[in-house]
Amino acid sequence: MTAPTSHYAQLAGREIHWMDWGPRDGTTVIAWHGLARTGRDMDELAEHLSAQGCRVICPDTIGRGLSQWSREPDREYCHAFYAELAMALFDELRIERAHWVGTSMGGAIGLVCAGGLLQPKIKARIASLVLNDMAPRIADAAVQRIRAYAGKPPAFDTVRELEDFFRTVYKPYGWLSDAQWRRLTETSTRRLPDGRVTPHYDPAMVRQFEVHPEDFDLWSHYDAIEVPVLCLRGAESDLVLPEVIEQMRVRGPGADRRLSVLEVEGCGHAPALNTPAHLQPIEQHIRAAGF
Repeated sequence: MTAPTSHYAQLAGREIHWMDWGPRDGTTVIAWHGLARTGRDMDELAEHLSAQGCRVICPDTIGRGLSQWSREPDREYCHAFYAELAMALFDELRIERAHWVGTSMGGAIGLVCAGGLLQPKIKARIASLVLNDMAPRIADAAVQRIRAYAGKPPAFDTVRELEDFFRTVYKPYGWLSDAQWRRLTETSTRRLPDGRVTPHYDPAMVRQFEVHPEDFDLWSHYDAIEVPVLCLRGAESDLVLPEVIEQMRVRGPGADRRLSVLEVEGCGHAPALNTPAHLQPIEQHIRAAGF
């Protein structure tokens, strides 16, 4: 198996980082992380799919991980700019067509790209879509919960304390091994000028909820999707409500029988994509859509 490599490029005027897994001539999969996370959350998925011959691209969104922070947060921390970054990434890597797997915010970006309303040229380049606990409408109470912990990230004297925080706030991810919790912590930690450690993202990214409230009404984008969609819903999710899933079944790709829904037991928001119960359905979905 080809070892993953780390890359940087100027995309839409900002330096963006991504990990590149698997053979360069393999079926391409874009694996995009959640709101306050990094592309390293996709390591297990990328390792699994690359072993099957896929090339898996795992970006850090602007303002997260090793990607540059925005100088214009109110303009750039939004789905329109994230879709622009996705288009630039496709062009940079000369990707003609790719499957998209997105957790939470990464799913929303994929939904917007697959709908093509904001970046029409990318629509035909999305072969299939996996929404990992994301939907065209998300619950207000869950949004408030996420804003509460993401908008004011805590700082700790030690990395061990930060890991304990992550184990608490991301408990809904489901089971992770001790080694996976440690990697999650070490790949999403930055040290402050005073020596303490804090999550590795720009707190200003939560301004999206205030400046771009329309970003969280994605029904028009969903209705425009014409490719197969798999929605993984954490059985205990407070973000994706059952009534929204029922609406998804009767409109957009659901109305065309292009939507599959899988309830993932033992998880809330969002499944960690680190066990066979998470990974195998995604692989099967990609294979069915044209592996």
